[in-house]
Amino acid sequence: MTRTPNNTTATTTPQPRHKPPLEIRLRVLAAIDYAPGTTIRERIQHTATQPFLDPTSGIDYRFTWRTISTWLYRYKKNGVTTLDNTTRSDKNHYRKIQPNELAEAINDLLPSLKHNKVGIIPRSVIYRQLMAKNYVQRSQLSQTSFYRMVRENDLLDATKSVKLRQSFAMQFVNELWQADTMYGPSIKQPDGNWRKTYLIAFIDDASRVITHAQFFYRDNTNNMIEAFRTALYKRGKPERLYFDNGANYSAKEIHQACLRLNIRLSHAPIRDGAAKGKIERFFRGFRDRFLTLHPVFESLDSLNQLTHDWVENEYNSQYHSGIRMIPLDRFNLDITRVNFIHDDQYNDEVFFIEEERKVGKTNVFSINSTQFEAPVDLRGKTIGVRYSRTSRDRFVVYFNDARMGEATQLNLQANARRHTTTQQR
Repeated sequence: MTRTPNNTTATTTPQPRHKPPLEIRLRVLAAIDYAPGTTIRERIQHTATQPFLDPTSGIDYRFTWRTISTWLYRYKKNGVTTLDNTTRSDKNHYRKIQPNELAEAINDLLPSLKHNKVGIIPRSVIYRQLMAKNYVQRSQLSQTSFYRMVRENDLLDATKSVKLRQSFAMQFVNELWQADTMYGPSIKQPDGNWRKTYLIAFIDDASRVITHAQFFYRDNTNNMIEAFRTALYKRGKPERLYFDNGANYSAKEIHQACLRLNIRLSHAPIRDGAAKGKIERFFRGFRDRFLTLHPVFESLDSLNQLTHDWVENEYNSQYHSGIRMIPLDRFNLDITRVNFIHDDQYNDEVFFIEEERKVGKTNVFSINSTQFEAPVDLRGKTIGVRYSRTSRDRFVVYFNDARMGEATQLNLQANARRHTTTQQR
């Protein structure tokens, strides 16, 4: 875009840069309709050659065809309001990491750092350690941005940092759960071999209550579903889940269960420790305060029983400095808001995997290389079949999100006998 004052020569001092008024931009869009050319591109390019005089300022404006194209696209999509002079919606906001998240990461990191000879921890050291320990990535936070955020938000001031970190918590319980997996201790088996264990844990953001924590021998989707289901039955349904980015937390069954339960699911960026700060801090405390006291475990059941007792009696029932009260007491303050679900076969189906199948003309469909009869007449329809990937003993048919019933395995001999009996009658 260029501007030339009216009735001036080319040697006139350039005017200060500013956006043209809305009236000028509307005149430009109107000129496109009357410009010569067989295509919209030709008419825009011709309009770009014309000057547009602003009678108020006496400036002749000229615009490139790309600028005019952008205005026309926005006008057709969203109307005239998009042409107003507005500032960026994210101005003075941080887009990749928020100050409260950085405050969480710094608070976790500082106890492991030593002060220098003059009694301070240099900001450059803090930044390098945040990168080295994967609290944040360089793509999320440059060193210059780190210095600016620390300065503007007083993140090294303990009092202000506490208030900032507290503002990151949700207002009510079960608004947000975080979850992650921790490598656990190895347990000696009867055959003399050692097996590694994995702890899957869920934490409520507002109350810091551990809604469920359980050890498994395998870090797979089936165990993740079992832990998730138990957490829901114990503490109710959250509105949102913030999971690790691993395959188990991104499994098809997890996505389908969240969709059926109307739970919003989001995932932390890969190797983003600060994003899962609360559950990561629980893991650190669990290692320091529990695993150090129990170096050997007889069995997985024994490990889980001890873990359950510690979580409920030592963690959930003890004063938490982050919320300045007992987690269970904080959770019970919002108990009337908790949406509990019942442990029954119908709610278990929420966690079944679902696949689409086309029902044939004989009301039969095939799944897992086995033929089944639909529970009602669904010939020619596309149905959803839900089943447990581990047991595969029940196949439940859904049509248009409505439960039709359980399918029965096709038995040609029984159908033949039933058909013969009907004819004899």
